[in-house]
Amino acid sequence: MELPLLLRRAVDGALSGATLSDLAAAAADLSRRYREERRDGKAHVASDQDALAYLAVRLPATYAAVRASFAAIAEARPDFAPKSALDIGAGPGTAVWAAAECWPELADVLLVEARPVFRAFGEQLAAEMRQPHMTWHTSDVAMDEIDSEPRDLVTLAYVLNELAPEDRPRLVERLWRLTADTLVIVEPGTPAGWQRMLAARRQLIDSGGHVIAPCPHAKECPLQLPDWCHFARRVARSRLHRQAKAADVPWEDEKFSYVAVARKPAPASGARVIARPRKASGRVTLKLCRSDGSAGDQLFSRRDGAQFKRASRSDWGSPL
Repeated sequence: MELPLLLRRAVDGALSGATLSDLAAAAADLSRRYREERRDGKAHVASDQDALAYLAVRLPATYAAVRASFAAIAEARPDFAPKSALDIGAGPGTAVWAAAECWPELADVLLVEARPVFRAFGEQLAAEMRQPHMTWHTSDVAMDEIDSEPRDLVTLAYVLNELAPEDRPRLVERLWRLTADTLVIVEPGTPAGWQRMLAARRQLIDSGGHVIAPCPHAKECPLQLPDWCHFARRVARSRLHRQAKAADVPWEDEKFSYVAVARKPAPASGARVIARPRKASGRVTLKLCRSDGSAGDQLFSRRDGAQFKRASRSDWGSPL
């Protein structure tokens, strides 16, 4: 997945004066913190150099994960066209760029972010954006009340992993009250990230929410550790991205878990592909999560006709 052209230009402009050696050091520490999901009281992004490292190595991956989650919602509910949005823990506004790309009708967004350095870079990037109108609030989402009317779309991307366990249910409850239509939670695609997402999913279902994606049901997740539900999106690396990570490969796979919960149900879906398809000559095996609450492998062969063709065209995360 590539960043939208305007965002790519804005990121390149912000990074144009960065020193590669400093950027590489900050990027290495940032990537390590995300990979280890470390909560040691230190902010992942505290300085301009940290923010530049985020723009180089984390923004493309975060954009890809959030954009893929939005695409699943749009596919499940083609009628959904949010006009207003609330982005919590907004960083430099990554999720807003993804939302505007998915739903061009989006007109007004409130972004809540505790770190002034992120707000500064977010406003710099947004200078390239024609729509929507963006308002920033500096606030600690774990502690402060969120001053907003309910919004059509509410997003919480890569935030629960930064909060203490006791703060997560309170935040999810507050965000559901501020959700006029759909709440989307995205977490790292790790077993721990999946567990946090599952806890939020249960809480929202108990509060009357309807799961839109990725689950084709509202029953308990059929997967058990060491297995877990996650997805992957291939992210194109820019030249500076590769240099900052000392990487030769021009892409990386961002793994993520997500859930989208709405005030009203979406049309029923049959199943979703929850692992990379395994293809061989004349057959394909898909790992499916099904509407009856079960999960498991299913083999499709040429004898299955149209079903085989659909299965052959499917990908990790696709509905079937």
